[in-house]
Amino acid sequence: MGPTAHGDIAVVGHHDLTDGSLRLVESAVRTRLARLAGRARAMVRAAAGTALASGRAARASGLPLAVVIPTSIGVPALPPPQDRPATGELLTLADQVRLLDYDPTDRDSCVGADERLVAAGSLLLAVWDGSPTDGRDATAHLVTYARARGIPVEVLWPEGAARDRGPRPRIARARAPF
Repeated sequence: MGPTAHGDIAVVGHHDLTDGSLRLVESAVRTRLARLAGRARAMVRAAAGTALASGRAARASGLPLAVVIPTSIGVPALPPPQDRPATGELLTLADQVRLLDYDPTDRDSCVGADERLVAAGSLLLAVWDGSPTDGRDATAHLVTYARARGIPVEVLWPEGAARDRGPRPRIARARAPF
């Protein structure tokens, strides 16, 4: 039985896609997911970039979409400002919302959430330009993580796609008053 027969496809990739690349990625992911309609479900962690493009692609291709959102002690957590519009749209596209305890303002916590998403899938679809993991992006790490666990990986990077490598706003974490 192939990996897609089990049903869950984790989709991860770059968050810093240019506007034009967002459309290219959406089209490429839609084409790939359309072949699985009726046999699979797409899963993404709520965020801008690849997650949003993949959510739109899943809806357009007829695949159910599960969206993972952050929680803190069981209560939904507010995403970083740059991810709020995408999170709102993903929630309207979702067939299922999964709550996962992680801090959306902490990179390591987000990588841990992505690792759990990858481990829950029977296939990893990675929107990846082949660049190494750096302080902002962990797509290379997630591909390696999946392969080390025997999870099949498919990499997509559409011709003409590009990333916006400008500075990403830093989120200050609130400190408890005590």
